[in-house]
Amino acid sequence: MKTFTYTIRDKEGVHARPAGIVVAEARKYASNITITSKGRTTDLKRIFGVMGLCIKFGEEITISVSGSDEELAAEMVQKAFAMNL
Repeated sequence: MKTFTYTIRDKEGVHARPAGIVVAEARKYASNITITSKGRTTDLKRIFGVMGLCIKFGEEITISVSGSDEELAAEMVQKAFAMNL
């Protein structure tokens, strides 16, 4: 299992456009990918789950990746967060 944390830098927090980009990236991989914020966890491949976390600017999130392609999935999802949020 690969895990990393990320602090949201977008002043609007996690909103629809960048969340959609990150979710689309997560869906490319067979691995299970979850996002945790404020003690709540959801599947990063589900846009409504991600939006339901109501993640704000400055909040730290944790991404966990486990599966056959976890190395690549974790790397690319982390890049998607860095480029969009």
